[in-house]
Amino acid sequence: MAGDPLDPEKLFSVQDEIFANRRLLETSHVPEPGRIVGRDMEITTLAGHLEDALLCSSPENVIVYGKTGTGKSLVSRWVSQRIQESAPKDVTIRATRIDCSQDTTETQVASSLARTFNDPVVTGSTVPLTGLSASNYWKLLWEALDEQYDVAIVILDEADLLSTHNPLMRLSRARENADTNARIGVIAVSNKLQYPSRLDERTVSSLRAKELPFPPYDADQLTEILERRREAFRDGVLSEDVIPLCSAFAAQEHGDARKAIDILRHAGKLAHKEGIDRVVERHVREARRLAERDRFTETTRTATMQAKAGLLALAALSLRHDRSVFTTSEIYDQYFAIAREIDLDPLSVRRFRDILKEQAFLGLLESEKENDGKGGGIHIDHRLMDDPELVYDTLSEDERLGESTLTIDSESV
Repeated sequence: MAGDPLDPEKLFSVQDEIFANRRLLETSHVPEPGRIVGRDMEITTLAGHLEDALLCSSPENVIVYGKTGTGKSLVSRWVSQRIQESAPKDVTIRATRIDCSQDTTETQVASSLARTFNDPVVTGSTVPLTGLSASNYWKLLWEALDEQYDVAIVILDEADLLSTHNPLMRLSRARENADTNARIGVIAVSNKLQYPSRLDERTVSSLRAKELPFPPYDADQLTEILERRREAFRDGVLSEDVIPLCSAFAAQEHGDARKAIDILRHAGKLAHKEGIDRVVERHVREARRLAERDRFTETTRTATMQAKAGLLALAALSLRHDRSVFTTSEIYDQYFAIAREIDLDPLSVRRFRDILKEQAFLGLLESEKENDGKGGGIHIDHRLMDDPELVYDTLSEDERLGESTLTIDSESV
């Protein structure tokens, strides 16, 4: 044998030449106050909406929205933590975050909140992970709040992925309905610009939320964000063009700071893998592709085979033809051929339109209605938000989709 591949001395010998503190490159890492860049106005505004908590009054509910990687979750967590830490001695405040991409149902949300807020030592009871109805989990939450806290701040991250608006209703009406004496503030965070307008009237009336949009970062802000994470690397490891290039690539993709950080981290890992102690331009260019692939893979991780077949169809059309925009009917024809070949029951055109709408809502597609004038009718054009080759290659790795040959090389469907 060549030895233990996980021998710590071998595993970390080169890594020590590249990274000094990888934690600074984790997107979940909450920076110190001086490390949050370009969001002073948003921080001040959100703090203003929550500051009544410090007076043991109800904080305002807030809908925070904007494109991916614009600092929404980061600012929401940081401001909430500061409010909690700044509470006077006679006011007990607790802030917590629920990941709605994981807890999508009302029962899951209520269960997570009840278990998070409940301290068995104080309440004398435990909250089971599963097995109770949503109603019973809410009751346990109200009891935990009444015994322990004056104010609760709940961040519902990726709130648009909730299967129902009921958690928003229950939390915002809890005190009004005499469920609890605690004051509750809700921060609903969404990557979808249309999210506030998609809430039904009852939810809007119950929340009475303030809206806080987050604009994309520009290239200069992205550069500053990465410069403040330079300490993740050892001195002299990054060549001069690495951070500006990472920022430029991310600025092209809607000012996504998460993508900028991902590219920088991947670039460092590529240098480590090569066994060298310098991160250079070629690492950044390859890292960009790896970061895009990771994002697409994560977004489509739970997608249905029907949705993946539709995305594969659009990727194939984009690679075969000298254009990137296609109508619903063009994509459907290609999808239908792929579905038949891999023994997948094709959806109706109407249901397929819904699939495309869902992918557009997730940010994988961009769809736009076009009016061809008198006699031309109205149709919807679609294009991929990611590189078609990357989408095609990634989806083709699926064992079932990889069986399809009616893709790039096929001129007819």
